Amino acid sequence: MSARNRRSTAAVITAGAAALLTLCGTAATATAVPSSRSDAKTGAAMVAAAASAQTVIVPRGLAISDGTRHVVVNGKSIDFGTIVRDLAWNPSGSKAAFVDGHGNLVVSDPDGSHRVIVAANPGGQTWSHPTWQVTAADRANGIPAKNNLIFAAKINGKTVLEGIKATSDHGRPAKISLNGDPGDGNIPQTNNSWPNVGGSYGTAVYENTHTGEVYIRDDYLRQQGSALTKGSEPALSPDDEEVVFVRSVHGHDHLFVEDLSGGTNDVKDVTPGATTDYTEPTWSPNGKTIAFRAPTGTYTITKTAHGFGKPVKVSRHTGLPAYRG
Repeated sequence: MSARNRRSTAAVITAGAAALLTLCGTAATATAVPSSRSDAKTGAAMVAAAASAQTVIVPRGLAISDGTRHVVVNGKSIDFGTIVRDLAWNPSGSKAAFVDGHGNLVVSDPDGSHRVIVAANPGGQTWSHPTWQVTAADRANGIPAKNNLIFAAKINGKTVLEGIKATSDHGRPAKISLNGDPGDGNIPQTNNSWPNVGGSYGTAVYENTHTGEVYIRDDYLRQQGSALTKGSEPALSPDDEEVVFVRSVHGHDHLFVEDLSGGTNDVKDVTPGATTDYTEPTWSPNGKTIAFRAPTGTYTITKTAHGFGKPVKVSRHTGLPAYRG
């Protein structure tokens, strides 16, 4: 059952649902072109034509973090002044969240300034892949507005999902509750990682490294979640009706999209011609483009009338892509 269909069942809406469990945007960069010939007019025309032919359109606000202090945004390298791992933007693009070199959860301005340690790593833990959960208040059902960060925490060899208010200063994260739909059996409480939130309801997806499946979690429901399909590294679309994830096909990682809107949960390989590994996908804010990582750089695929187009290389830089709203 899709997230939308589950939410339509008013009987299972939780008025005081736990407020825990978003994503991370277009500039043009041109490659170098040959210098003009002796004829300045002809040469100028050649340069203009070559530049036009070689221009790569990078989706607006697309950022790439690679574990260094430099984050590539709109094709430009920005020094954040500290190690940046797994950067994610809030929906408005006004703030970035990431894990710093000390393993702390940090929020900063888009250029890395005004950093705040939302939660200090106590030591002996590995934190990764923060995602924003930002929703408006639902007064009809008594659910408050949310501005939270969700992340994976490896503690004593076990990985769990934790959450904290994004406005905290040296706050203490709390483990997130994971309850399954009736008949789905027990939802795994450990080995959960790669959380990702989408849409205005705070719905999230995540992977379980033990079962090899992608799960969905909905704050609006008492029965919060269920397994969706086999895969890893999921990302939920902005309207929370599609999930993109990674699945191995003939020795290479392909990207698949599952449609949750019709209740049929159709799953399609959107990179069927992949001859290399495509990983770490993320949706653009308008839900029309997916950016992802490959060994040779960062690529995108865009929705067409018949599905998705072919992968297009938008940057030679490799790392985790994240859209700024």
